Amino acid sequence: MTDTDTSAETNNAPAPQQGPPQGPGFGILAQYIKDFSFENPRAPESLRLQGKPQVDLGVEMNAQGRADGLYEVDLKLSIKATQEDQPVFQIELVYCGLFQLVNVSEQEMGPVLLIECPRYLYPYARHIIANATADGGFYPPFQMEPIDFASIYQARMTATGGAGDPPVGQA
Repeated sequence: MTDTDTSAETNNAPAPQQGPPQGPGFGILAQYIKDFSFENPRAPESLRLQGKPQVDLGVEMNAQGRADGLYEVDLKLSIKATQEDQPVFQIELVYCGLFQLVNVSEQEMGPVLLIECPRYLYPYARHIIANATADGGFYPPFQMEPIDFASIYQARMTATGGAGDPPVGQA
C-alpha cells in the first residue's frame, strides 16, 4: 500500500458523461385547440350526397417565441368541401403546441419550429377533423392525407426569396 493521496487527481478529472451526448431536440409541454369551427350549412341534404366532394385544403404553420423561452407553434388547417358548387362542409382548426427547444442552433430554428413541430402536432389535428366530420353526420369521416411539411417550408423559403429562414415571431 502507498501513502499517496489520489483525491486531488480524482477531483480534477472530468466526470464521466451520463447517457448519450445531448444533441438538438425539442420537448412538447402542452398541445391544445386554439380555434375550431365546423360548418355543415346544408344538413341534412349534404349527408345524402353521392360521390366524393371536391376538397380544398389550406395549411399554415407559424411559430412565436415567448418571454419564458418557450415557443408556441400554430398549425392552421382550413378545409372546404363542395359538390356541384354547393358547400358540403367547412372546417377551420388552429391546433397549437408549446415547445421547449434544446441545443438548437439559429440555423436550425426555422426547420425545427416549422417542420418538425407541426409534424408532431398533425396526427392530433387530423384526429380532431375526422371526429368532427363523423360527429357532423358524414360517413365515412373525412381522413386527411399525410402532409409534407418540409415541402411547404421549402415553398415558403422560395417565396421569401431564400433570404434565410421565415421569421419566427418573438414575444
